[in-house]
Amino acid sequence: MAMVGLFWIVEGDVYVGAKPSGLAPGVRLTPEGVVALGDRQSGLHLWEDVRALTVADVPVKSLKRQVGAVKDLALGTVVNLALPMGPGRVDEAPAMMTVCVESRDGDYELATYVAAAVGYSPTEVDLSRALLSRLTEGAATMATTLAAMSEWGRAWEGGSPRKAEREGLLREWAGQSLRS
Repeated sequence: MAMVGLFWIVEGDVYVGAKPSGLAPGVRLTPEGVVALGDRQSGLHLWEDVRALTVADVPVKSLKRQVGAVKDLALGTVVNLALPMGPGRVDEAPAMMTVCVESRDGDYELATYVAAAVGYSPTEVDLSRALLSRLTEGAATMATTLAAMSEWGRAWEGGSPRKAEREGLLREWAGQSLRS
């Protein structure tokens, strides 16, 4: 399994955001369409009906967000050492983002958890949005693009690739030339 831009790729499965577990919300991209997963959202939006696919509420990586994550980790460690039974509070839920599906029968907002703890780089966000747009360009483009993403996921071993490789994959899948 690996994170490439806004996508979580597990073997041949492609998700926008984190892969959901149990009743958690999520969005999976399949050859048939956009699948809404989890409690309070379900359904299949067929590619032939999808006119636009965008994402909102994406946390962008920043120094402030990175410092906040380190501070939260350090504070959590101190609290856990001082209060081994726990402070009695529930940890915050991961951040959410919204996958917006514009289709013939209406517009839908699907919730999904963010997979990147400190947010996504601005370049990866832009490339991921371009890739989502490419998936709505027609059946042949969508099928070829999703097949390439799935095939990469089945062949990849290890964690998420480094930033330069992630950006290169996103450019390739979005049909953009490799730029520096």
